Amino acid sequence: MTTATFERTLKSSQRANWKIEDVLPDGSGLDFSRRFLPESLARTEGASTLSPDERLTLNQIRGHAYLRIFGLVEEFILPFVLDHARPSLAESDWRTRALLQFAGEEAKHIQLFKRFREAFEAGFGHRCGTIGPPQPVAAHVLGHDPLGVALVILHIEWMTQRHYLDSVLTDDGLDPLFKSLLRHHWIEEAQHARLDGLMVEAIGAGRDEAGIARGVDAYLAIGTFLDQALAQQVELDLDALERAGGRKLGAEERAALAKEQHQANRWTYLGSGMSHPEFLSAVGRLSPAQRARLEQVAPAFA
Repeated sequence: MTTATFERTLKSSQRANWKIEDVLPDGSGLDFSRRFLPESLARTEGASTLSPDERLTLNQIRGHAYLRIFGLVEEFILPFVLDHARPSLAESDWRTRALLQFAGEEAKHIQLFKRFREAFEAGFGHRCGTIGPPQPVAAHVLGHDPLGVALVILHIEWMTQRHYLDSVLTDDGLDPLFKSLLRHHWIEEAQHARLDGLMVEAIGAGRDEAGIARGVDAYLAIGTFLDQALAQQVELDLDALERAGGRKLGAEERAALAKEQHQANRWTYLGSGMSHPEFLSAVGRLSPAQRARLEQVAPAFA
């Protein structure tokens, strides 16, 4: 971990930096005639019991939840990065500046997601519940082994890359404003993935195999906690669909939709990060055995 690496990352981040006003200009609004999430993430088109309008509405509800969930995870990323920077402030000016830039951008993302949520609520016209509140979720996550938390954050950064590059970038059917949000978020998270990788290396340095295994245990425990939260989010999304569509889903129909949407959420937030080649490479540098362990777990979240 060299000063030059932090210097390059900071300069790259500064070149990529944007303002909230660049992404969400005053007076702009979302186009509710279009999808917000690509089908590979939303998986709403296969819901045969829903009408085309209902499938579009569910896609948009999932887009709203996407923003809220990212806002939620940013709430534990921000303090973790600051805590990681604090003990070594005198180590390297470039390191300190790069990590503080990272933290500042995460705070900006929280604000951006809140602004977009307001735009969604103004145009959608129906209440959409979301898991939380963020503070107890952040406290629970941050109570785990720091290596596990760092791995979760690295997972999220590579997950973001995969979402944009594999799905969003080539999907011309998405609302342009929502797509712009995802593009700008991706631009900065690409820099964060590098810094997250350095944090994982620093926290893992000097640990023996048992210590690294404890970190991966914590990563998986946080994943289980988030998976349970995602199941709750599906129920909230279906509640919102019923309110927006003005009809009650049948018990069997709702159960089938809940199962399909939970698996879609599992891929979106868990499988797409856990199976990312760069994430697995980072784990493999710590421990080939722990990489193999995650490779066995990841297919459950596809």
